[in-house]
Amino acid sequence: LGRDDEADDLAQEAFAQALGSLDSLAEPRAFAGWMKTIVIRTAHKIVRRSALMRRLGLVARGDSATAADEIVSPDAPPDVRVELRAIYAIIDALPARERIALVLRRVEGLSHEEIAAHLGVSLSTAKRLAASSDEALARALGSTP
Repeated sequence: LGRDDEADDLAQEAFAQALGSLDSLAEPRAFAGWMKTIVIRTAHKIVRRSALMRRLGLVARGDSATAADEIVSPDAPPDVRVELRAIYAIIDALPARERIALVLRRVEGLSHEEIAAHLGVSLSTAKRLAASSDEALARALGSTP
């Protein structure tokens, strides 16, 4: 999500959701995966809500989007800061499911199968989402995926 306040909201919403549906956890050994799925789906909801608020003009783009200035170290070289801001802007412009698939694949290192399971989509949809987000990122950065 990028910003600390959004991450705090995610943690709070995910734990509230988990607590409310704890009785649906049939196998206690599956808790980590179950919780990860709740967190990812909650993040998806927050990303969609944020995009809707921007579209409706209720929040300025820089206020709800991934605030690169809050994430990128001020000690980073200027060219790196510029490139990271561009990357965050590209990621922020992606549709919610593509954005989450990109982060799960590129940042979290999840397989397509794991992405599919956590997003509740088919394997082919997970692959398509990952490929589409990779292509958008590559296109915007002027490289090939």
